[in-house]
Amino acid sequence: MSGPRLNRRLMLETKERVADGSGGFDEVWVALGELWAEITPRAGRETNDAGVTISAVSYKIVVRASPVGAPSRPVAEQRFREGPRVFVIQAVTEYDHDARYITCFAEESYVT
Repeated sequence: MSGPRLNRRLMLETKERVADGSGGFDEVWVALGELWAEITPRAGRETNDAGVTISAVSYKIVVRASPVGAPSRPVAEQRFREGPRVFVIQAVTEYDHDARYITCFAEESYVT
C-alpha cells in the first residue's frame, strides 16, 4: 500500500482565550505550524438558518502522524487554514496500522 499524496500545505491553528482588557476574554486563532496534507472531498449539504443559506462540505484530510499530545498533532475543534479557506476538524483517527499518518475529518462552511 502506498502512502497518501501530501501535496497541500495547510496551517494548523488552535483557539486560545486572551484577556480583552475589560475583565472578559476574546477567542483568537493561533498558528501551531504548517503540515503537508492530502485533501479529499466527501459530501456536501446545504441548510437554511434564519433566512441565511449555509453550504457545508466535509473533507478527509490526511497528514503525517505526530505523537499523541504533541502540538503538531491535530485534534478535534482545531482547524486547518489554506489561504482564505478554513477546515474545522471534527474528528481524528489513525490512517494506517503503522500509525505513520492520521486522518482528520473536517468541514468547510460557506455563507451564501
